[in-house]
Amino acid sequence: MKKSLIIVAVACSLSLSSCTFLDNLANNLSSIANLANCEYSLQNVSNVSVAGVNVRNITSGQISATDVVMLASAITSKRVPLALNVNIGVKNPTDRNALLTTMDWALDVATQEFATGTTNQNYTINAKKTTTVPLGVSTDLYRLFSSSGIDALKTFASSFTKEGTSSQLGLRVRPSVSVAGQTIKSPSYIQIMKPAAATGTNTSTNTSGNNGNNGNNGSGSISTFGSIKR
Repeated sequence: MKKSLIIVAVACSLSLSSCTFLDNLANNLSSIANLANCEYSLQNVSNVSVAGVNVRNITSGQISATDVVMLASAITSKRVPLALNVNIGVKNPTDRNALLTTMDWALDVATQEFATGTTNQNYTINAKKTTTVPLGVSTDLYRLFSSSGIDALKTFASSFTKEGTSSQLGLRVRPSVSVAGQTIKSPSYIQIMKPAAATGTNTSTNTSGNNGNNGNNGSGSISTFGSIKR
């Protein structure tokens, strides 16, 4: 009798575990579908530095002799670090939450993919809400200026606007979700900033009034999952 009760108890436990697993799987699959409906846009760019020089010093016309020395030293030391913080707005227009577990990013300089990276912070994109996803983007640009020198580097640093964007830089993101230990990535990268020299089709819809950004850098654009393939 006791043995029968134990078997029944184990069977019930397994049944409940299976139901819980299936419920979680169903919720995760729903979250994937909702993530596919989310819209991605550039909110703002901040803390931009080239070779350790804050580009605000250059855009405001307040570049100092020290800044010039730092730019020149970057060329001679064969290291030209670029760093910027980018806030991505992820809007969920659906009635259910969406999950975001990782986001890959790709930095383009003109037509070249120059650097890639990943953020592993988990985010819940609440229904009918917009969540800010911060990205720390960094790379070394020395190979761009190894032959052209300090003048080209100063021109590049001067290409940034007061909002922190540059006509020479593009940024793409690729959101992902994790289900049962497996990472499922979006089928394509989504354009957030578009460099002026970039080619190809941008199917995003331009809107106005997004933090005052302008120009051919894709700012103010809203793209959905898989809308841009590259």
